[in-house]
Amino acid sequence: MKPLIKLIFASFFLFSIFTSAQSFDSAVEYIEFIGKEQETVTKNTWKYTKAVAHSKSDKSITKKRQLLIKTVERTIAKIEKANGFDGEIHKNNVLKHMRLNESLLKEEYADIIDMKAVAEQSYDLMEAYILAQELADEKMTESQLEYEKNFHAYAEKHKISIVESENDLGKKMAISNKVFDHTNTLYLIFFKVYINEIYLWEAVEKSDVSGIQQNANALNQAAKDGLEILKTVKPYKTDKSLSLSYKAAFEFFITESEKQIPVIADFLILKEDFETIKNTIEKTPENKRTKPQVDAYNKKIKDINKAGNTYNKVNTTLNNNRQKILLKVEESKSKFLSRHVPKD
Repeated sequence: MKPLIKLIFASFFLFSIFTSAQSFDSAVEYIEFIGKEQETVTKNTWKYTKAVAHSKSDKSITKKRQLLIKTVERTIAKIEKANGFDGEIHKNNVLKHMRLNESLLKEEYADIIDMKAVAEQSYDLMEAYILAQELADEKMTESQLEYEKNFHAYAEKHKISIVESENDLGKKMAISNKVFDHTNTLYLIFFKVYINEIYLWEAVEKSDVSGIQQNANALNQAAKDGLEILKTVKPYKTDKSLSLSYKAAFEFFITESEKQIPVIADFLILKEDFETIKNTIEKTPENKRTKPQVDAYNKKIKDINKAGNTYNKVNTTLNNNRQKILLKVEESKSKFLSRHVPKD
């Protein structure tokens, strides 16, 4: 009768091994040695995954990644010290897989953290940031598949029957990957619209009327396009909360660009005209100022004061509403991840 081993697979198949070098009398003993000592690494792997999903602190995520790296480094050292069974082929396959994961954590995931810092500067940078995450995950998945293939070949060679079952971490990681794919898809749709609002308010800050009008038009069209694109995205399970929060944001952007921004642009134009009249009259000696000139100046003061009051009201309301809508977007994303990415 073949010896029976129940192996636990995880999306991140990393292992924690005894510190001292060991020799093994059978392939079963060697496989048990590897499988039994994976708990420390898998726990830290899940802590890192949870931090990515649930933590708003980049420091917390970085700290957990560094802890995971140290655990993987110690594990690799322990596997290297332990003797393989029936040669070094299986041992080297395990180390190859683990070293790739170590490299991803040290290099590519570190680069991803750096990319995050500048991702919101443009749509291209945000897309590259998300793509880098997906590529890193894809490499890890490919490595896992190769590892499993080599493992089964090793078990078959030594006539060991393997009863496969996904452990809790494997199930959690599989669920998390689907959740992140969904959130990333929707967030890119949102960001492609939102970046236009960023550019719009940069133009407002500079009192660039031409830039305001251009970016308001771009925002309006992008938001309308975004509403249509949202209709094509299927909800995750039956949860439409993310799509609905982005829909509300796009509707806000449309109203903003069509109704509030023109008021702001008109005020800035009036302000520019007023500054021109003001500069002209200030350069004119009082005894040479004509009555029509003074009357025009006084009327402009009344116009600018009235427009200024309207501008302040619109701007205050707009800022408050924008803050609420963007906060709701963030809360919806956070709650979505909290609902669908396992916590324990």
